[in-house]
Amino acid sequence: MKLPIFTVDAFTNEPFKGNPAAVCLLKEEIPTSLMQKIAFELNLAETAFVLKEPEGDAYSLRWMTPVSEVDLCGHATLASSHIMWQEGICKKNEEIHFNTRSGLLICKNNNGKITLDLPAIPEKKIEYPPELIDAIGGVQPKYVGMTKWNYIIELESEADIINLQPNFDIMLKLPGWGTIITAKADMEGYDFISRFFAPEKGIQEDPVTGSAHCALAPYWQGRLGKDTFKAYQASERGGTLLIKIIGDRVMLTGDAVTVITGEIEV
Repeated sequence: MKLPIFTVDAFTNEPFKGNPAAVCLLKEEIPTSLMQKIAFELNLAETAFVLKEPEGDAYSLRWMTPVSEVDLCGHATLASSHIMWQEGICKKNEEIHFNTRSGLLICKNNNGKITLDLPAIPEKKIEYPPELIDAIGGVQPKYVGMTKWNYIIELESEADIINLQPNFDIMLKLPGWGTIITAKADMEGYDFISRFFAPEKGIQEDPVTGSAHCALAPYWQGRLGKDTFKAYQASERGGTLLIKIIGDRVMLTGDAVTVITGEIEV
């Protein structure tokens, strides 16, 4: 069996920047175990599997890292909608509705830019274990909170974010499966920057993370007293996100570029 497969760089308008995701278009259900094998073979941060639902106009969307399924992934959702418009599966003036483990996600095409309607993820301040300091390279945090999945750590400066050298062996032993670090931006035109680490999911550093910004948006809303942001994820590849909070939803807007088109034989 051959399945159409694409690699898309998300949250960038340049090839080889942003966050690469694979998108696999399905015509029928395949076993979860096969999805996981495909994701392991491709070895990208996320592989998305898209299948038209038997009733209505919505699509099923699932996301796999090389080692496990995840509950929410922004960049692979953006990549999936980009491919569906590119391939003519959906008209460019149509919203795309995805049913996922995080509920209904809606994607809109705004003159080539893609807006994702995602759930806001709350966090609360915690007393953190002392090993956390070693996990983030010995940097003293300004604030430490926890979402239902991840740490969210504010550092003093943009330079602290860029220069941070995590210890992944220690990070793997901490509660939660991911670590978001963030700081107010010094770069002109940006509100905050971040990096995201998820070694437990087989991703030491994710290049640009939509789901992390579902937590960062309400966090910085509380700090900066505003509901629209321009954010930069300061990974080696880097990526830019435009963000708007509406109630308990986070609108993430970004670009996408297709870099590989082909088939995978399974």
